[in-house]
Amino acid sequence: MRLRYLFYFLIIVALLIISDQAAFFDAQSGMTLKKNTSQSLPALSPQLSSKLFEKMLPRHEVKKDPGPYDWLAHHPEPGQTFKQYILSNPSVPDENQKIIYIVRLGDFDQKRDEIISKTATMVGAFYQLPVKFLKSLSLSVVPEDARRIHPQTGDKQILTRTVIEDILIPLMPRDAFCLIAFTSSDLWPGEGWNFVFGEASLYDRVGIWSIYRNGDPHESPEAYDLCLMRTIKTGLHEIGHMFSMMHCVYFECLMNGSNHRKESDERPVWLCPVCLRKLSWALKMDEEEILSRFADMMHLFENNGFSDESGFYHEILGHLN
Repeated sequence: MRLRYLFYFLIIVALLIISDQAAFFDAQSGMTLKKNTSQSLPALSPQLSSKLFEKMLPRHEVKKDPGPYDWLAHHPEPGQTFKQYILSNPSVPDENQKIIYIVRLGDFDQKRDEIISKTATMVGAFYQLPVKFLKSLSLSVVPEDARRIHPQTGDKQILTRTVIEDILIPLMPRDAFCLIAFTSSDLWPGEGWNFVFGEASLYDRVGIWSIYRNGDPHESPEAYDLCLMRTIKTGLHEIGHMFSMMHCVYFECLMNGSNHRKESDERPVWLCPVCLRKLSWALKMDEEEILSRFADMMHLFENNGFSDESGFYHEILGHLN
């Protein structure tokens, strides 16, 4: 086990600190280079030296081997290094498009509405961007031909593609980095599917996610916390994809793929050093801003009673300071 950890540790260090001129690119990754560019990398800011991220490595767990039903067992993805990321012309916020918009679709009771509000606060701290709510939408905006009652379960469902193409894309404000819809309805993406937790158009930076299957927050305080954490993880993970981050295969990380509920519940709610370096580059953060972001997340998790998550950020801040 120690040898395996050391092997992966050395691989990750190499991924983080490989020369800026290296042509570290795998055509099978599905990433495309910017037009009219060589494979040399854009200039890296001094504040994004790999040293800070290297210091974080011991605080992160190397990705476990997948079980037979886990994501990587069915989707053997190659991963995406930091160098591949910045060569891919990723979607990043700028001064004209930097707001994360959220819209509620459907009716939410008080506890579920509170969960959406808490998730929005978490999104703003995690991505260090302003978050705004658009006016809530009634499910009546979804046309009848994009609704169904599931033939076996009886769940009322709405068609994700119609919501994305006919409702969300036209609704996208000009100053939006992305637009997220949270709905109280169950979702299905089309023929041959029973349901999905959500779907997004990463090119258009819009997506819809359902809290319908996140549990009943009225059942108990523990059930409330579980519903909140599931909603937070879904929102943060999918927005990560809107920053053009692919699934992480290196560490136990928020950006890991998941194939089933147990796997997604076990996924941590923080970024590994590889993915954090991508986000730091995208947001042009320096070391002080990275540490300030950690402190924001620590306090938010502490205020919401998530001691393990707060403890992780407290530990890593202590390690880095």
